[in-house]
Amino acid sequence: MSAIEPNWAALLCFAGFATIGTVGFLMIAGMFPLHSRPASMRSGPATLLVVGNVILLGALWLGTGLYGYAELRWSTLVVVTGLVLLFAPALFQLWPPSIRDRWTGLVVMVSVQLVALAALAKVAAPSWVSMT
Repeated sequence: MSAIEPNWAALLCFAGFATIGTVGFLMIAGMFPLHSRPASMRSGPATLLVVGNVILLGALWLGTGLYGYAELRWSTLVVVTGLVLLFAPALFQLWPPSIRDRWTGLVVMVSVQLVALAALAKVAAPSWVSMT
């Protein structure tokens, strides 16, 4: 298997971070355009949660992409990204709508994205330093 991808630890980390980012994107995509959000999500604090999720999602995607670029083979990066994009919507559908379309889902996603960003910074810091 090392002929396919010798860096299995980086592959698993990349797949996990990409999955979190894709599920986060699917959740946030349902909140745009802002005027079409569910009625319970139209307040000012809810808008701040949506914007915060977008910022964290952008940071997570950028960091994950740079990590994958630095650590994985190009072919592995493309294949794993495709698989994540193919199967992450199924994970999103597992969440009950009562959670994912309300404050609870956005707060959970902020928490998950913060933990993922902290883990990504710890795992990917040596890769990012070597890229400069």
